[in-house]
Amino acid sequence: MTTLITNIKELLQVRETPVNKVSGKEMATLPTIKNAFLLLENDVIAAFGTMDNCPKINADTTIDASGKIVLPTWCDSHTHLVYAGNREQEFVDRINGLSYEEIANRGGGILNSAKRLNETSEEAIYNQSKVRLEEVMQLGTGAVEIKSGYGLSVEGELKMLRVIKKLAENYPIKIKSTFLGAHAFPTEFKENHSAYIDVIINEMLPKIATENLADYIDAFLETGYFSVEETERIMEAGKKYGLQAKIHVNQFTAINGIAACVKHNALTVDHLEIVTDDDIEALKNSDTMAVALPSCSYFISIPYTPARKMIDAGLPLALASDFNPGTTPSGNMNFVVATACIKMKITPEEAINAATINGAYAMGISQTHGSITVGKKANVIITKAINSYYQLPYAFGSNLIDQVIIEGKTII
Repeated sequence: MTTLITNIKELLQVRETPVNKVSGKEMATLPTIKNAFLLLENDVIAAFGTMDNCPKINADTTIDASGKIVLPTWCDSHTHLVYAGNREQEFVDRINGLSYEEIANRGGGILNSAKRLNETSEEAIYNQSKVRLEEVMQLGTGAVEIKSGYGLSVEGELKMLRVIKKLAENYPIKIKSTFLGAHAFPTEFKENHSAYIDVIINEMLPKIATENLADYIDAFLETGYFSVEETERIMEAGKKYGLQAKIHVNQFTAINGIAACVKHNALTVDHLEIVTDDDIEALKNSDTMAVALPSCSYFISIPYTPARKMIDAGLPLALASDFNPGTTPSGNMNFVVATACIKMKITPEEAINAATINGAYAMGISQTHGSITVGKKANVIITKAINSYYQLPYAFGSNLIDQVIIEGKTII
């Protein structure tokens, strides 16, 4: 099956020499080809270049992209899109003045989602979650990480991870699975944190490993949730099962969690709405990717990750949606990219790099996703006819996508 896309106004994120990520000043450069072609064979990119060098072949499908931009699909490295029900009432509670912490203390938040999930069958959770997955694919996401964390019990966490595995088996999109049993402390363990961590380490992890249900391990490292020491214990346990860490940290407070994550070679540190100079120093010269979640800041009115300061300090940055029922009920990466430009003052080039090649790095898949490179997956967004790629974040409320191709298959 060959697909030839011709007369592309501008082909973005072209990397003839593969890169794993871009950092600091490099993020301002987005390599492109104008008046281009792109050849897809089965599920991989076979060739690209200017129209002057377009091959004369009888492709199974030819797409005329005159006036249109083509770019890699988004790599969304942080979501919680497997869940049951919704938390619409908490949305109204926040409008009426309750804080995230106050809602959690009333039994809302993560514990609310956990209660609903444990009362819902695996089949029902799958059917709800596949609708969300199909939606984000249609919005241009071609690779996604999905976390557990709304079970907070052995069976609940396994149920979530099995749903994630089933989604990965049934859809033509790369899915990475992250075990987040350390999302919150169940009510019965509120005064005995160590006992719940024992459950995570001694009961959940062995069963997850036996069924090969997770790629990564996560924890909510935050004041009132998991301390630095508790998170380190969880990261150490994950290593024994080959699960690298991807950690929620610095959403509300800075408690030296980033340095601990770097020490344990975490793949990513996510949220970072509060970032100190010491945190930036800890990330310098490390292999840990900082991940910003701007639509979370938008939805619950908390500070935005200081992306400008971090990039100017030479750090790499990825963007992700944080799709979840409580603080970001949207997986629209187009809105994420636009919000990063509008509210975090990063350029369209930096934002697209953050949501493609750096997003792929944050999922451990930069060898196969995140750029237009021969041999990488045939994952592309074809826009409608637009003036330039600046229009993608500029016209933040418009649907500018014409077609999405994931692993060679046309999604829309």
